[in-house]
Amino acid sequence: MKYLVTGAAGFIGAAVSKKLVELGHDVVGVDNINDYYSVELKHARLKLLSDEEAFKFIELDIADRNLIEQLFAEQGFDKVIHLAAQAGVRYSLENPHAYAESNLTGHLNILEGCRQNAVKHLVYASSSSVYGLNEKTPFSTADSVDHPISLYAATKKSNELMSHSYSHLYDLPTTGLRFFTVYGPWGRPDMAPFIFTNKILNGEPINVNNNGDMWRDFTYIDDIVEGVVRIADVIPDRRTGWKVESGTPASSSAPYSVYNIGHGSPINLMDFIEAIESELGVTANKNFRGMQPGDVYKTYADTSDLFEATGYKPQVDVKEGVKRLVDWYKDFYS
Repeated sequence: MKYLVTGAAGFIGAAVSKKLVELGHDVVGVDNINDYYSVELKHARLKLLSDEEAFKFIELDIADRNLIEQLFAEQGFDKVIHLAAQAGVRYSLENPHAYAESNLTGHLNILEGCRQNAVKHLVYASSSSVYGLNEKTPFSTADSVDHPISLYAATKKSNELMSHSYSHLYDLPTTGLRFFTVYGPWGRPDMAPFIFTNKILNGEPINVNNNGDMWRDFTYIDDIVEGVVRIADVIPDRRTGWKVESGTPASSSAPYSVYNIGHGSPINLMDFIEAIESELGVTANKNFRGMQPGDVYKTYADTSDLFEATGYKPQVDVKEGVKRLVDWYKDFYS
């Protein structure tokens, strides 16, 4: 099977590419290597794949329509795992146009590439951020997600809507995955697990939002990768008899599905910080502050649909996940 993985220099993209190659697939990875965070880290992730004959990397921007059209026409992909996006809730307050270009225009270009080249299945990254103002937990894909509280979340909800229209109009099978707080080795430097580890080790104070009264469904990278790879083999069909009035928003009469992909057991922020402190043997200097714009109080994934479809069940708990993160960080930045 030949895969396109977008965002291949990213945290999840590099790990997914590695797993697919190990499973015997051919993978073309693309990424624009932008400087939203350390390009050195992105190149280091790609270096892990440099000896894999079944992996080919192409540097390009998914927002470039002509290059994407050429890529699809030349490569003949069987399946696409679309993970490239402008990430980050807070940065969307500072640079909203970057989100329109990558997350909207870029997603449209990928949809068109799949449609024009008979791709068998498009799996794409959505986000737990789409739940926005929802307070009922655990978050279920049967819930309405019409009230995002950041532009980033709005673009991810838009990706789901755009994908549904293509599934309906062109019979293109699409599956959206709402990721819940992914962490682990090679993680993003703009996310709390990395920031906390870095600052605690360097004796710098860490900002603790909402005075520590927050909950996150922290999900280890290997568990995420396993779920992504499994769902790529579950190609949605048209569902005869499905109706808006009686069906879940996560499915359709079109070949379209949306799943949560998380651990399914939220951790209090202070407990997560304590796990890092324990692993480092250092007590953090904490700067307690209020809730920040775009933040949500609690994320909690109902993953029962994904389990039913794939048998997906997370294996790595927070204590083990934090240990692996800290061990990697010390080694990589030694």
